Amino acid sequence: MIRPFLKWAGGKRQLLPALRLHYPSSFDRYIEPFLGSGAVFFDLCDTGRLAGRRAELYDLNPDLIGCYSAVRDRTEEVIAALDDLAAQHQKRGAECYYDVRDRRFNPVRKSNGPDRYTPELAAMFIYLNRTGFNGLYRLNRDGEFNVPAGRYENPRICDADHLREIARVLRGRGVILERRPFDYAIERAGAGDFVYCDPPYAPLSTTSQFAHYTAGGFTPLDQVRLHQAVVDAAARGATIVMSNSSAPQITAAYTGYAARRSGLRVERVPARRAINSRAAGRGPVDELIISNAKLRMAKLEPRLQLSRRASGS
Repeated sequence: MIRPFLKWAGGKRQLLPALRLHYPSSFDRYIEPFLGSGAVFFDLCDTGRLAGRRAELYDLNPDLIGCYSAVRDRTEEVIAALDDLAAQHQKRGAECYYDVRDRRFNPVRKSNGPDRYTPELAAMFIYLNRTGFNGLYRLNRDGEFNVPAGRYENPRICDADHLREIARVLRGRGVILERRPFDYAIERAGAGDFVYCDPPYAPLSTTSQFAHYTAGGFTPLDQVRLHQAVVDAAARGATIVMSNSSAPQITAAYTGYAARRSGLRVERVPARRAINSRAAGRGPVDELIISNAKLRMAKLEPRLQLSRRASGS
């Protein structure tokens, strides 16, 4: 099974059963403007749906794209550096985490800049991701990674065989990996393209807005720009599948006239929020799947059936 190698806020593994119902039965090219953990991309690979097709993977986060690129191009060097970090962590635990974060990772990434991501940086990024609090990615105002250490008794830091499998998939014919804004990716989409969008979610409350995936974050204006880009791509004939929160402004935008005219529909599905500044906020919530794809008939999990009946879909 091909699965993500990074933990990522809002990762879609738990929603895959619902998302799979919206995968188009045929398409020529797959485009993903917000790569994140790549759960849908790896699921498409694992089920053979990308065989012989072009896949274009984009994200604006330089650490994310830098890490993916290093794993793809310099796999064994990343594994060797990560294995060394795993040994250090076993001896020193949280002390090792803060030493790597503050004295190694942040200074090196600052001096190297966004376009020079070494295997050592990639290994540190994976290490911090596997051992940091809830796998968060968060930057402070100075652009420094500032996630605190997590509380894991025995985290699996280096899975060499898994990383080699990830590298094999990323090196596949037709797979493109670039650091680009979502506008660039979605503006390319038209008839024959399958676009999956998993943007940073619009917050349901002030306590749920915790992460800055790039130095500038993802603002309400960005959500408006994304809405327009998605509506336009759907109107050009692209198959759109998108995840977002059920925040009132998102629900209103994608049930509005422009979205409906381009064929987009909104479906509510239950999901569990694992990350919130308050423990009480880490519970089941509704998320949205926004799509113009023809819904594939399949046996749904009982909780998804109940959600569809409750939403009238």
